[in-house]
Amino acid sequence: MPHRSASVHIGDRGCQFADSVYEVLATVGGHLVDEAPHLVRLARSVNPVRVVTSRWKRRVDRQLADGGIAVIAIPDIRWQRCDIKSVALLPNVGEQRAKEAGGYEAWQAAREGGVSEGTSANAWIVSADRTVVTRQADSAILNGVTRLTVFEIIGRGGYSLVERPLALDEARAAGGGVLTSTNVDLLPVVRIDGDPVGSGVPGPLSRRLRGCCLAHAAAVEGPP
Repeated sequence: MPHRSASVHIGDRGCQFADSVYEVLATVGGHLVDEAPHLVRLARSVNPVRVVTSRWKRRVDRQLADGGIAVIAIPDIRWQRCDIKSVALLPNVGEQRAKEAGGYEAWQAAREGGVSEGTSANAWIVSADRTVVTRQADSAILNGVTRLTVFEIIGRGGYSLVERPLALDEARAAGGGVLTSTNVDLLPVVRIDGDPVGSGVPGPLSRRLRGCCLAHAAAVEGPP
């Protein structure tokens, strides 16, 4: 039915209590990107009723990728099962705070002081020795499908990868940073709370990883 005609019953638990989950899949050239891992994650915690919508979305502005983006740090006040892609996203409105501060995204700092993830993307840094670091996947973060794709890219490229907590000060002092999600593929992070990350411009490894992500999405084959 037309999007404007769709409705949800007032007694629906997803509407009343955020008792539901969701997935976001990208399409390139009419084909779904990384369809299988998205559906596996959905099946892991799916509720009985399924609703599917689609809409056209403009790809990320090339200038954001070339120039890099700014993020701000906010406290992570979410629940303790962030590995479930739930619609309970009230704390994630911190992204609006980032936009009001002239940034693109907010990185959430856990109570113990480490960066967990962004409000809508996984967080990564590139250390001074060109090691790619991201928080380990547990109940504190969502194990993003694009995150797993980058793991494969890093493995094929022979780069070093470490999964461990990220200290906020370490992220600020890193050689570079990136964020990943289905909506943006991979974007370089060049400022945190107004301070430059590394040289303040996207580094060669960040640019290379983004190019590989775009190539992966474009290479997805459709059904026979």
